Amino acid sequence: MNITTPSNRPSPVDLPADLEIRLADYTEPRDGKDLLALLDEYSRDPYGGSEPLPEVCHRELPARLAAFPGAFSVLAYRGEQPVGLVNCFMGFSTFSCKPLVNVHDVVVSEAARGAGLCTAMMEKVAEVARERGCCKITLEVLEKNLPARAAYRKCGFKPYALDEEFGRAEFWQRYL
Repeated sequence: MNITTPSNRPSPVDLPADLEIRLADYTEPRDGKDLLALLDEYSRDPYGGSEPLPEVCHRELPARLAAFPGAFSVLAYRGEQPVGLVNCFMGFSTFSCKPLVNVHDVVVSEAARGAGLCTAMMEKVAEVARERGCCKITLEVLEKNLPARAAYRKCGFKPYALDEEFGRAEFWQRYL
């Protein structure tokens, strides 16, 4: 598979011929199972919290995603083996008056890292975002997750700042 992009996007990536990157169908049992396996792998990683994915997710997540307006996921397979996942949610930019895509989870299985899979999956996300008339794609990344930061920069992402004088935006949360 060869991913090509215009000059203002990340450079082309040559990927193995047996690599498939596609949108997940949350109602397909295999896609749901693969999504959960990859998300559990991420959840158990130190950058994902080092804990197994909660049981409620194993029971309900694919159906909940299917019912959630604007949710979509990209799955990557090497042959029959699931090796990558990107979970996304539609949002809205009030400053651009257009929709946007927020990348919520990115998973590349350990054995598949370093082969350009993140770039290829992010290009699929960008394709969907363009089809939906989005102005941008956003994501959050831990400041010490240097491999992910490098991969995202390679995909064309950079820290967000309206004006450098006022600094970069930070991702904050409040549990309910």
